[in-house]
Amino acid sequence: MAVLLIAETHGADLATDATAKALSAAKAMGEVTVLVAGQGIDGAADAAAKLDGVAKVLKADDAAYAHGLAEPLADLVVSLASGYSHIVAPATASAKNVMPRVAALLDVMVISDVSAVVDADTFERPIYAGNAMQTVKSSDATKVVTVRTSTFDAAGEGGSASVETAAGAGDKGLSAWVEDKVAESDRPELTSAKIVVSGGRGVGSEADFKIIEALADKLGAAVGASRAAVDSGFAPNDWQVGQTGKVVAPELYIAAGISGAIQHLAGMKDSKIIVAINKDEEAPIFQVADYGLVADLFDAVPELTEKL
Repeated sequence: MAVLLIAETHGADLATDATAKALSAAKAMGEVTVLVAGQGIDGAADAAAKLDGVAKVLKADDAAYAHGLAEPLADLVVSLASGYSHIVAPATASAKNVMPRVAALLDVMVISDVSAVVDADTFERPIYAGNAMQTVKSSDATKVVTVRTSTFDAAGEGGSASVETAAGAGDKGLSAWVEDKVAESDRPELTSAKIVVSGGRGVGSEADFKIIEALADKLGAAVGASRAAVDSGFAPNDWQVGQTGKVVAPELYIAAGISGAIQHLAGMKDSKIIVAINKDEEAPIFQVADYGLVADLFDAVPELTEKL
């Protein structure tokens, strides 16, 4: 079995956390070759080659892949697919844009959000907002798989794989890059942070969300939000945690003013330690919390921030 793992990149840099966690899953399927696509990606390719368990790195350095457009990247993957039994990527926003296109071009199913690898043909994935686990056995000649990175440990370094140049597949001009709007932040990236502090509808306003941010900054944490808080305009979309947002599994997850709707729990229930702060003692969030504090968040959160 040969596996082609599509590396996640941020610009010209390797997104090591997502790629290394997807690598842990890919190693259970067979020998892993990592594809790094972009422009000016020598450093990213070298970083991928150092990950433990990588047999080879393919580097596709071309302007067509500079901005992560799904159409040219899917064409590139398909052009390389014949030598591989599995095509794998971390289940990020970028890969979720690319992998269904790859599957359609190969006329196979896409197996998304894999949380466990049973064997080379059989995978587990969550369904119904994480309330049930589905076991999928694929008979496709090529398995196209996205990996839920929150359920796998990151592969370590220590590898010394060779780096080879892969020929580009060209650009059919189906899409064009216009601009990137990237939010600048000194906080950790939400999906890879060790600590996440999230606020919900109970925070009440965008201005009051500052108390959530203050606690996060004191802890060196990322800031998250429930869908209700995002829909109400209290927090930006890229902070949303849940079924329709980001899936996180930090060492510590603090939920303030979040009731615990099933859609939110689907995005954070794999966290190692969950702390809930809510004045409603019947809130569902307390059913999954390791520690619960029944209190007004406007009293508890500033006091906690002050005492840290």
